[in-house]
Amino acid sequence: MNEIRVRKHLSTFQIIILGFLGVILIGTVLLMLPFSTSDWKGASFLDALFTATSATCVTGLVVEDTATYWSGFGQAVILTLIQIGGMGVVTLAVAITIISGKKIGLMQRSTMQESIAAPQVGGIVRLTRFIVTTALSIELLGAICMFPVFYKDFGLGKGIWYSVWHSVSAFCNAGFDLMGVREHYSSLVSYAENPVINLVIMFLIITGGIGFLTWNDIRTHKWHLHKYRMQSKIVFVVTAILLVFPALYFYFIEFNYPQWAWLSGKERFWGALFQAVTPRTAGFNTLDLTKMSEPGQAIMTILMLIGGSPGSTAGGMKTTTIAVLILSMLSVFGRREHVEVFDRRVASETVKYAAAVLLMYLIFCLGGGILISSIEHLPMLECIFEAGSAIGTVGLTLGLTPDLSPVSHVILTVLMYFGRVGGLTVVFAAVSGTKPNVSKAPKEKITVG
Repeated sequence: MNEIRVRKHLSTFQIIILGFLGVILIGTVLLMLPFSTSDWKGASFLDALFTATSATCVTGLVVEDTATYWSGFGQAVILTLIQIGGMGVVTLAVAITIISGKKIGLMQRSTMQESIAAPQVGGIVRLTRFIVTTALSIELLGAICMFPVFYKDFGLGKGIWYSVWHSVSAFCNAGFDLMGVREHYSSLVSYAENPVINLVIMFLIITGGIGFLTWNDIRTHKWHLHKYRMQSKIVFVVTAILLVFPALYFYFIEFNYPQWAWLSGKERFWGALFQAVTPRTAGFNTLDLTKMSEPGQAIMTILMLIGGSPGSTAGGMKTTTIAVLILSMLSVFGRREHVEVFDRRVASETVKYAAAVLLMYLIFCLGGGILISSIEHLPMLECIFEAGSAIGTVGLTLGLTPDLSPVSHVILTVLMYFGRVGGLTVVFAAVSGTKPNVSKAPKEKITVG
């Protein structure tokens, strides 16, 4: 009797989620080692898991102050996880394969395509080379620009380390900082008026968050914007809107509240710009967010949920998702059959995906916030802010996360993981292998709205 062997292939979506999970578990083990912490006792499993997840999912939420709790080795592990998570597990795996001279198979190319949301498999290896070299070049440029400031404040050795750390953390939209040496969990508050740190960090956040395909359009077409793909045009427009209008709100409305009366003109200007940039989805802050008004917190929560753009280092439900939904709404108002923008028609499948992503993020954010509020007996809005920061992989906090119970930490960990790998990726991985239903049931109209 012949032996029959059945070989099961993992889908590209399963490879992506398992790849992130594998990196998180390796990071957890490394952070539990005695020499990973400054006291040489090692982190507990839950603290190590939370930190590894936050770093790999480029979130920035922490349960222990990064600068003082972790040793140099622990910080190096965290920074490595940030780089892997920001670039994407699959991207770096393919890059290593290219460097080693091994052949890239069709499966690896297909997985890479899904990982960076590329429109086609063709040219994916060249695109990978471009992504890796461009990312490392931008991070190096950011570190060089910030080095004079950190050298002045911390000396040569720390100046180099702090420059590299914050450049990688900002470009990967992670939000981890080493400013706890001045005050625990203080982020970049001490640089609220520093134009170099503000400009460089904002540049890195925006550059990392616009997406690899948008970089490719910039490289290929330069200033010929009419030649850009529709997605890149949408990314530019939505990004500009989400930067300008929140900045105007913070400058003219939020910072007129009494609790901000102490702000100088420079702090008010840079604070308005920075607080408009960082929720999408970096996690740094230059002002004390606990003083933010409830409308200000609500606006930041919305920005955190929207996040960056597809195929980028940022998280969130993405700028294109909210754009497609708004365009769909406008097409309904105009009684148009199809969703159109920039003389192109948006596929109906894309509209359905966008609606599904929005609903999933809202359910997870509100559900996580409600659970944490019920468990910890804390104000609902503040808990939704923390949950939105986790699901959007942002890392901004109102100071709640370090003091939450283990159960709430587990909730935030799950939200961070879900937010980084993507809602549809998890769903498609779960239903992979099931045959699509091609039959059609009788149609009946439902009244909505």
